[in-house]
Amino acid sequence: MTVLEQHRAAWKAASADFSTLAHGLDDEQWHLPTDCPGWSVGDVVAHVVALEAELVGDEPLRVTIDKAAPHIKNPVGILTERGVVARRSHSRDDVLAELDAVVARRGDELDAAPLDDPAGDPPRTPGGIGWSWERLLSSRTLDVWVHEQDIRRAIGTPGGLDSVAAEHAQAVFVAALPYVVAKVAGAPAGTTVVVDVTGPVSGVHAVGVEGDGRGSALDDVPADPTVRLTLDTETFTILAAGRREADRVAVRVTGDEALAGRILRALAVTP
Repeated sequence: MTVLEQHRAAWKAASADFSTLAHGLDDEQWHLPTDCPGWSVGDVVAHVVALEAELVGDEPLRVTIDKAAPHIKNPVGILTERGVVARRSHSRDDVLAELDAVVARRGDELDAAPLDDPAGDPPRTPGGIGWSWERLLSSRTLDVWVHEQDIRRAIGTPGGLDSVAAEHAQAVFVAALPYVVAKVAGAPAGTTVVVDVTGPVSGVHAVGVEGDGRGSALDDVPADPTVRLTLDTETFTILAAGRREADRVAVRVTGDEALAGRILRALAVTP
C-alpha cells in the first residue's frame, strides 16, 4: 500500500467515525459550545461538510459573514467561516444528509484517483492552497479526527483516541516537535527536550537543538533532558490543535520550567 493509499484509508476511517458520532447527536448536543471559538457542535459538523463539499467541487453557499468572527484571520479563515455560517439555517437532518452525500462522493473520487505521486497536485484543495496530494490527504484525516475530538469533549463522550486516525494525528504532531522546540520556542543550542505521551497512542519523543539552532529528532532518549513534558494523548491533541492554553490542561513538567512554558505555548501546529 502506497503512502497515499494509507492516507486514503485513514481518511475513510476517520470520516466513518465522525459520521457515526454526528448521527448520534441529539438536538441539545448539537447546540453545545466547543473549544473552537464561536462554534457549536453543529458548526463543527458543518465545517467538515463544507470542506468535503469544496473538495468534490460543489459551489460554495453564499452568505454574509461577520468579519470580526474569531476564525477570520486570512482569506482561508473567511472561507472556513462562510461554510459554517451558511449552514446554520439548515436543520440537523439536512446537515447530516449533506455530510453522508459529500463523504460518499469524495470516497468515490479518491478510489478513482491514481494516488501514485505524493508530490503531485490534486485537482482541488481548500481555498486553492498549494498543497500536494500527500499534504492534502494527511491534513484531511487530521482535520476530521481533531474535530471528532472537539465534539467528544463538548458532549462529554471520550473515545476515538486509539484509532488509525488518532495514530496519524499524533505522528503529525510529533513530526512538528523539532521546529516547535527550536524555532517557535527558541530553545538554545544544546537543549534536549523529551515529550512523553502516555497513551492511548503512547510514545517517548526526544528533540535536540543543534549548534546552528536547528531542531532534530533524537534516536536516543536522554536520561536527564533540559525539559521533560509528560502528558496523555488527549492533552497532547488539545495543545497541538491549539484548543486550550497549557494552564487549562494537565502536563507534568520537569527541568527548565520557563523553557517548558514556551514550548507548551508553541505546541499549536494545526492551521
